[in-house]
Amino acid sequence: MTKKPNILFILTDDQRFDTINALGNNEIITPIMDRLVEKGTAFTHAYIPGGTCPAVCIPSRAMIHTGRTLFHIEEDGSKISSNYELIGETLKRIGYYTYGVGKWHNDINSYVRSFTNGDAIFFGGMWDHWNIPVCRFDPAGRYENIINFTPNFFFSNRTIKVHCDKFSTGKHSTEFITDTVIDFITHYDSEQPFFTYVAYMAPHDPRTMPQRFIDMYSSRQIDPPKNFMKEHPFDYGIREIRDEILAPYPRTEEIIKRHITEYYAMISHLDYEIGRILEALDKTGKIDDTIIILAGDNGLALGQHGLMGKQSIYEHSVRVPLVFTGPDIPRGLKVDNFVYLLDIYPTLCDLLRIEVPSSVEGKSFASMFSNPKIETRANLYLAYADLIRGIRTRKYKLIEYRGYANTTQLFDLENDPYETNDLSSKEEYARVIAELRLELEKFKDEWGDKLHPVGKRFWENYDHIRT
Repeated sequence: MTKKPNILFILTDDQRFDTINALGNNEIITPIMDRLVEKGTAFTHAYIPGGTCPAVCIPSRAMIHTGRTLFHIEEDGSKISSNYELIGETLKRIGYYTYGVGKWHNDINSYVRSFTNGDAIFFGGMWDHWNIPVCRFDPAGRYENIINFTPNFFFSNRTIKVHCDKFSTGKHSTEFITDTVIDFITHYDSEQPFFTYVAYMAPHDPRTMPQRFIDMYSSRQIDPPKNFMKEHPFDYGIREIRDEILAPYPRTEEIIKRHITEYYAMISHLDYEIGRILEALDKTGKIDDTIIILAGDNGLALGQHGLMGKQSIYEHSVRVPLVFTGPDIPRGLKVDNFVYLLDIYPTLCDLLRIEVPSSVEGKSFASMFSNPKIETRANLYLAYADLIRGIRTRKYKLIEYRGYANTTQLFDLENDPYETNDLSSKEEYARVIAELRLELEKFKDEWGDKLHPVGKRFWENYDHIRT
């Protein structure tokens, strides 16, 4: 039997879709990610469905690891049911050595089920990048050493509990995680294929990085976003959450440009460290036998639409980078079909020619590698908590705000990719809105969306459209 390829899955934190130079952003410096794009296949319209809590990365990561849709994970994804087989479990079952490094924002039991080994494990959401509390791998799954902290970056005095065996004192989280991965790759000499899951904590704030990476942008022109706004056009219930108070109201172009510069510098630092991992793969002769996946767990606004965080369903918050390279992956291919990150799981199964577990709901896009015209998802369902629902087609995006605000937006993304011209009040688009609302209702039922804004009453308001 032919040996299966190794798998290196790199997941970044808060990296939105337009932060790779080779995919059109001339302001950012990402030579390593550019090389992955050039040597592999980039999915330019990869999305998450949104999130059910302000920490969008929790459900996002639960969906990635289970291949399940947003309302078919357990609550917000903080705990993953044992009824759902995770990627790591599937790969272990077919003979992979699974190794986990970095952020795990879900429960400990799901980590234990996923990995054979690991190190530098962070059971949390965010931290000071220069002093992260991490755990060594425990084969028995006992992560019982808990410390209490009152971190200043939460903008509150609340104390949180963290599982911790050691600290990365004086070393940036991105470098610390990279060093751990390189040590594993360098010393791994088994014939057993490996699945290495690398979950960085960057470019999530606090936006700090080694000085040389911020210096890279000292002479570069960073412009404010084309959809920059001083404030969001209306309050829909997130104005005072932690992400949104990272910059004062009203937003200013100068403050936003500073945030973007620091964000880009963190990504350039990430880029450099990913390059070190690729170099280790190359030196050990493993790179040609390794499928590499690069993805971001969700996007980030940073001044777009007057927002700072990812608690919306605008493109900047739900659209993410996704690149595959490796054996049998086409080089230099860009695919613009819709895919979700939760589709990665069944896609990997198809690439490995193994059966997709019955608990997985994602749709494999493996066929797109040989035929990019194949479409698996015509439209996308998007959601945030019980405040927003939306549908994204190739041409339009309909956004419905309910519960806190009572507002509708319609954007023509073919002609308005930055979502600045709301068409919802124009009479000539009434039929478009009516048709999209019916599609939205179908998704709501198919996805088992019981958190829908204002519950059943919201949909009863649109009964007149059914005819």
